[in-house]
Amino acid sequence: MCVLALAWRAHPRWQLVVAGNRDEYHSRPAAPLARWNDRPDLIAGRDLQSGGTWLGVSERGRLVVVTNLRGFGLPEDGRPSRGALVTDLLRGSDPVAVEIEAYNPVNLIAIDSDQALFLANRPEPIRIRLDKGLYGLSNGALDAPWPKTLRLKSILRDWCMDPANHPEALLDGLREELLPDIGLDPVAPPDVPQEPNHSPIFIRDPIYGTRCSSVVAIDRNGQGLFIERRFTPAGQIAGETRLAFSWPVQQTESAGA
Repeated sequence: MCVLALAWRAHPRWQLVVAGNRDEYHSRPAAPLARWNDRPDLIAGRDLQSGGTWLGVSERGRLVVVTNLRGFGLPEDGRPSRGALVTDLLRGSDPVAVEIEAYNPVNLIAIDSDQALFLANRPEPIRIRLDKGLYGLSNGALDAPWPKTLRLKSILRDWCMDPANHPEALLDGLREELLPDIGLDPVAPPDVPQEPNHSPIFIRDPIYGTRCSSVVAIDRNGQGLFIERRFTPAGQIAGETRLAFSWPVQQTESAGA
């Protein structure tokens, strides 16, 4: 996943909303969004090359998402899988205890019904707790003002202000192919040669591009919806999956928390 925006406790109805695109080589095998047979409480797509996933939720009450960090070179062989890290956290591992420095360059957000944490490991390991609000992330620092990140945050902000608030409406914004004219281009070039330095939210490319768009929305009662829309190398819709799920609700949490 190479660009995402999330709203954490920033809406009177929705405690968490995440909208993002996964950009990857089209040749890399992946299974679509589903409940995992070996762990039915875990809902995610699945990377069939290295295992694990890029974005997932657990009905135990956790969401985890990763993005790669650009500008620090190609992945080093022998380091543990970033996708497997997502899976481990969805299965209950403590994000505070993760040895994030052991992995190839990575950003990670882990959210449960109590807190939201952001972790990264370049140029040095960091762990911060996110206050309620609106955030954007691509392949740089959290809230780095890259044009597509700012644009997706503005789309999510507008969605939060719309009284309709249908989560599927965010899929239209994730398909935007216009090059934004705001923000600052990344300082470091991409590690993937096919990825442009300044890219739109949706990358249409036959080799490396947007593989899927994902929207996760969880309301204050713990009722959630996970939507994944998949694309061909030509940028055409290849399939869509929608799965409802539920999170445990903390009785002490008020609607305005």
